[in-house]
Amino acid sequence: MQGVRYSGRAAQEHSHFRQRGGRSAVSFLIPIRPGAGSRRMNLPTTLTILRIFIVPLLVVLLLTKEENMDLWAVGLFLSAAVTDALDGYLARKHGQITTLGVLLDPIADKLLTSAAFISLVELGRIPAWMVAIIIGREFAVSGLRAVASSKGFAIAASDLGKAKMVFQVCAITALVLDRRFPVLGAPGDFLMWVVVIFALVSALQYFWGFWRRVDLRSRTQPDQPMVVLRLDEKEEEKDVPAR
Repeated sequence: MQGVRYSGRAAQEHSHFRQRGGRSAVSFLIPIRPGAGSRRMNLPTTLTILRIFIVPLLVVLLLTKEENMDLWAVGLFLSAAVTDALDGYLARKHGQITTLGVLLDPIADKLLTSAAFISLVELGRIPAWMVAIIIGREFAVSGLRAVASSKGFAIAASDLGKAKMVFQVCAITALVLDRRFPVLGAPGDFLMWVVVIFALVSALQYFWGFWRRVDLRSRTQPDQPMVVLRLDEKEEEKDVPAR
């Protein structure tokens, strides 16, 4: 990949991977272009933050039982979904991929879809167990991203994760409109099953890729001391073997 450089530990792992004749796991090592991190707030990041602020308004529209509120809710939801695709495209095109954007983008997506799914449960459109699986998966992957960030690399969205997002948008749109257009009920139910399956499979993919990266690091870097801070004690260092 020309014109891309890696920072910190990511650079060491990338070099080690190349020396062994392998390819860098670009889905787990986020490329940093020169000057990309200098501007924390740019247009892609602004769109991501806007998507977060849309969430409360979306919930109000979904739960308000007034005429045409479902149409307004779908319009707002689809507009937010468009910004999801647009911010990623703009960030890649203009070299504005930042750590803030990488971290905020999946959070905005999770807030948007989780709020819509919980609202649909309240409206009796979908079973709660499906939403529990989907949101539980989101919490697990978010925790995994936090751990990965503490280890010096970021986990980008996989192709399965991106496909899941597309199916979620289609499922939510169909289920919101199924009372107005009953023909959308069956496709909406089918899409929910697809979303659940993709959620589980993509979660396994994330955890497997993360484990492989951590295993590579344990073989290429020495053990690092861990600093443990207790509420009733001073800081102390403990040697913890890398895993």
